[in-house]
Amino acid sequence: MPRYLTEQDIADFRAELCKVATERFARFGYEGVTMRQLADALGCSPKTPYRYFKDKADILATVRAQAFEKFSDALQAAVAGASGDPVSKAQAVGEAYFRFAMQNPHAYRIMFDIEAPIDESHPELGPKARHAATFITNTAEGLAEAGLIDVDATLFGWSMWAASHGLVMLQQAGMLHDLDYRTLARFHGALMLKGAAPAKKTGKKR
Repeated sequence: MPRYLTEQDIADFRAELCKVATERFARFGYEGVTMRQLADALGCSPKTPYRYFKDKADILATVRAQAFEKFSDALQAAVAGASGDPVSKAQAVGEAYFRFAMQNPHAYRIMFDIEAPIDESHPELGPKARHAATFITNTAEGLAEAGLIDVDATLFGWSMWAASHGLVMLQQAGMLHDLDYRTLARFHGALMLKGAAPAKKTGKKR
């Protein structure tokens, strides 16, 4: 007689499956992973994962949503722990971004380096991804409200995100060599702030 599965049993299996799937998707991509491989890694029958998830796409969307949630939590904690100064908050978000990427490389890769759409086909993925994005754009809006930048805050925020992502990918690929990531990130941040700063008023005395 089969053993009755408790809610905790189900939660534990889903968690272990998501952990294995995150690592496999990050290493081999979506097409390079099969349900049978995931089952083999967990030591269960090929049909068992289908009792917990609809298909492989459902697993990928679930683990990506979990990654974005964890990412958001890290950025939110950074904002909460920073001073009220918008520049300090921007720096704290940048530090948390880099720290998350370095400490969770598999999660970072499945968020941003998987060829699969982030849409409404999964109930959590789209909302979780959009929530993570708000911490990047809100940082830029804070800089604009403080009068530190005089450009479109949304475009500035996405530009900061693009730069942060590029630096992370260069770091993970081992391309920075002797360059320190934080030094480069601070340099780029200062450069962006300088370029987006309000023009200084020049008035001639009569």
